Amino acid sequence: CSAQEQTLFQVKDSCESAMHVNEDTVPRRLGATNKTCLYFIITGLVALLVFALATIMVLVTQRTAADPAAEGLVKPTRTENTSEDYLRILQNVLTKEAAAYMRVSKSVNSSKLSLVEKGICKDIQCKSEELVITKQGIYLIYCHLNFHFPNCSNSPTDLKIEFLVNDEVNRQTLSTWCASETCQEKTFKTLFQLHLTYLNVKDRISVTLNHPKFLNEISLPNENVFGVLKYRDEM
Repeated sequence: CSAQEQTLFQVKDSCESAMHVNEDTVPRRLGATNKTCLYFIITGLVALLVFALATIMVLVTQRTAADPAAEGLVKPTRTENTSEDYLRILQNVLTKEAAAYMRVSKSVNSSKLSLVEKGICKDIQCKSEELVITKQGIYLIYCHLNFHFPNCSNSPTDLKIEFLVNDEVNRQTLSTWCASETCQEKTFKTLFQLHLTYLNVKDRISVTLNHPKFLNEISLPNENVFGVLKYRDEM
């Protein structure tokens, strides 16, 4: 019996000791957890504050930045992603490479678009309907066109844009407008086409439309542009 009593007393003492340890340890652990959560909350608030300040600075900089007029082009009414933005990019980025950026309009008796006003024409011959390459290399051909379908509800319209090199099709895009599910009385559309290809000296570049009558020259006369940009000399 004495041995059993001693064992019982040992177990009781162990339990009491464990209870004292747990009572002391739990507040410490809770305190450490609370401090960790507090650190995370403070860190998150600081990060949000820094992000908000950075956003405000960017917005203020954009509003106060100068808006230089496009050289050679009449400044149009500002819209999102206008051709003036592309012209500004070319003017700021290009320093040595050949480039052309021309306003286009409908031709009288041709599907080719006419080049009517010069914005940039550097190391490239800019003619009435064609851009003539003077330095061989890899070029980016681009075209930004606006369209107006005054009677869109009548029937669907298949609009085809073609990039020609020496009067041969080098790239073409076909899209259908005024389909039944997108039918409206009047519809305005914008297309931006890009094509990367190798061009030799004296290659002639032009753009054609199968329905040039839909080119919008009334609402956005300066927003229809065509050009090329030399990317590099070789592949």
